[in-house]
Amino acid sequence: MEKDLTTGNITPQLIRFTIPLVLGNIFQLMYNAIDSIIVGRFVGSHALAAVGICNPISTLFILFLNGLCMGASILMGNMFGAKEYDKLHKQISTTMISGIIFSLTLSVFCILFAHPILTLMQVDSVIIPMTKLYLRIIFSGLIFTFMYNCFASTLRALGDSKSPLYFLIISSVVNVFGDLVFVLIFHMGSEGCAISTVLSEAISCLLCIIYIQKKIPILRLGKKWLVFDPSLLKQTIAYGWASAMQQATVQLGKLGVQSIVNSMGVFVSAAFAAVNRIDDFAYIPQQNIAHAMTALMAQNKGAKKTNRIKAAFLCGIKIELIYGIFIFLLCFFLAHPLMQLFSSDPMVCKHGVTYLKLISLMYLFPAVTNGVQGYFRGIGDLKITLISSFVNMSVRVIFAAILVFHFSLQIEALPFSYLAGWIGMLVAEIPLLLKKF
Repeated sequence: MEKDLTTGNITPQLIRFTIPLVLGNIFQLMYNAIDSIIVGRFVGSHALAAVGICNPISTLFILFLNGLCMGASILMGNMFGAKEYDKLHKQISTTMISGIIFSLTLSVFCILFAHPILTLMQVDSVIIPMTKLYLRIIFSGLIFTFMYNCFASTLRALGDSKSPLYFLIISSVVNVFGDLVFVLIFHMGSEGCAISTVLSEAISCLLCIIYIQKKIPILRLGKKWLVFDPSLLKQTIAYGWASAMQQATVQLGKLGVQSIVNSMGVFVSAAFAAVNRIDDFAYIPQQNIAHAMTALMAQNKGAKKTNRIKAAFLCGIKIELIYGIFIFLLCFFLAHPLMQLFSSDPMVCKHGVTYLKLISLMYLFPAVTNGVQGYFRGIGDLKITLISSFVNMSVRVIFAAILVFHFSLQIEALPFSYLAGWIGMLVAEIPLLLKKF
């Protein structure tokens, strides 16, 4: 149900809002993680590399769509906080209509150009056929991914972060059983995992629709779902474009690093894919704390409560740092057993443990950068988040290329390139943050 975040104690509000976001994203990440575990252990290293290579590509476009939803949700939060319900309804329908059209266009593009995309990424020719098929199946379900994230962003803008979690839990369970059936029983390999993922995403989308119709009166739009307001679309694009580009910039940086990794061979690519799954689980709570900060600040901006915005930022940063210390200890000391979840190949495990231990040492940096990003999103200053993300990813790719191609480092080059990117991001953000305070 919708919840007013403009009153009450900020710390428990942030924690209560963050926990469902974290759990929801963990279950969403389970789509890819379970695919990787099942494929890596029951199909082989080539299939694991293929699934890992597809992940940053599909995530690039998914995060771009999520960025549009996130930008729109900031506007929705402002409208909900200001109690402008008619305008809120138009904002929701306009976002949904434009997003469906855009996601269908992206699907067609990526299905048609899957092979050139993989060639551009220097994917080993041995695994291009299976990688291409996996990618095309995943992109056929992009509309379900958008619709779920649009519904979820709308519910969160209204203060409800629990309901989307329940739908993801159900769809994640469906995905697990689907993977097992398609891979172990029908022997469909990586493409079976892709089919299972699309089906589970469609189910999460359907559950959102049913729930909204039965439980959320403010979102029972009826014929208003067909209302398209060009003026609100323009405003949505202004917010959503910066947010989408920020998300896309991050993923483009990851694609750049992935291309560098692909030049190191299949074993390193498989290790990188496995560690990225672990890193996603470690990193996502930091992002979700920031998203909770954004939701709380957006409502308070609409209600013109400036003091609560600043208080939410300081509270969020404290929570980010505490979590950063916890996840460093966990990933550093459990690096080897975590890698063995994904692969029993000694070469894959060796590269993966090296990478995971080094990256875990640096988790305090993204804790701070995520908190700062959450603040700027919450007050609607999305250009700063875009610029700082661009700095982060540019520095990251440049340093990775230098360390690998000039100094001949292997997978250990990547954590140091990430560190350089986070430092560059803070250099870009901190002076602007100090001006706001």
